[in-house]
Order: sequence, then C-alpha cells, then structure tokens
Amino acid sequence: MVVTPGQEGGPAVATHAGSALVKALAQAFRYQRLLDKGKYASISKMAAERIKRSYLGTLLRLTLLAPDITEAILDGRQPESMDLPRLLAPLPVGWTSAICSLG
Repeated sequence: MVVTPGQEGGPAVATHAGSALVKALAQAFRYQRLLDKGKYASISKMAAERIKRSYLGTLLRLTLLAPDITEAILDGRQPESMDLPRLLAPLPVGWTSAICSLG
C-alpha cells in the first residue's frame, strides 16, 4: 500500500498498486529516507547490508523524478512506455529526445 497526499490539503489517500514501478519508487524513497536520517553513512554502507551498490544508486535516481511524474506513477496515470526498465536504464547521450519520447 502506498499513501499519497490528498487533493489540496485534504487527507492522505491510500492506494493499492502492485506494479514493479510503484514498488521500486516506494523502495527508493524508503532507502533515501534511511540515508537522510543517518541510519547509513553512505550508499556503499547501505548496499553492503542490503543490495548491490550499483542497483541501489540507480534505484535512488527515482527519488529525483519530478513530483508530477511521481504522482502520475502512483496514480497509475503514467504512459505505458514509462516502465521500470526504461527509468532505470542509463540516460543516453541525447537524453532530451529520450525523455520527450516517454510522454
């Protein structure tokens, strides 16, 4: 279950979503929160206990998505082309054209 903010200051809304993208997004924000709170001194320290460092670094990039994109993913409104493998893939040299093709 993912809890998202309600509309215009309203109560939080719980949504049940099972997609890999939503799960990865929630996991990324959880790991980022652990880093922010100082539970782990670095990504390397966290990765030593949890998952591969390279994957963790890639996963944490999801926390840098624009808020409207994050909200669309949580609401299930993202384009079909915006899937987890595509968002975790390295950015190509011509990244602006690749990003534009996501929408």
